[in-house]
Amino acid sequence: MKRTILFSTVFVLSFVFASGQEPVFVKGSRVFNAGLGIGTTVFSSTYNRLVIPPLSASLEIGVADNVIDKGSVGVGPYLGFLSYKWKFSSYNAQYTNTIIGVRGNFHYPFVEKLDTYSGLLLGWDVVNVKETGDPYDNYEDSASHIAWAWFIGARYYFRENMAAMAELGYGPSYLNLGLAFSF
Repeated sequence: MKRTILFSTVFVLSFVFASGQEPVFVKGSRVFNAGLGIGTTVFSSTYNRLVIPPLSASLEIGVADNVIDKGSVGVGPYLGFLSYKWKFSSYNAQYTNTIIGVRGNFHYPFVEKLDTYSGLLLGWDVVNVKETGDPYDNYEDSASHIAWAWFIGARYYFRENMAAMAELGYGPSYLNLGLAFSF
């Protein structure tokens, strides 16, 4: 958590001291992100084990330009998924989380070919569980609740329409790594 606070402080302060580059993400831009999460905020227990790590896909469309100098705003749908297992003695529980939501990002250019942003996710987390063993035998249930996340991220365009992506924050995962494709 301290690293997240430190990184976000540096990110925000860099707005003040940055000379600013030409924007990579502008109004009308469309970017598809595909990511793999490392670490998760969804569960914490010594008995839990990941079955499928946090996976995410999102689409972002630029909706506003020239916000706070060269900044821009993008919004779009988000889909996330992860699965984990809780095992203790003869009892087993397998959980799957499917998160459906919308993300909004504020972009500000600092370095050429680097799209830096901070954003929020608001969505709905559908949780399914299947329990086996004592005292349950093939019990299944589901529940849902509001999901949210805050993050900072960057996309480095190593090709005209392809970028490496990294996001750090609080949400389905602490660190999200992947690829982004603009079209």
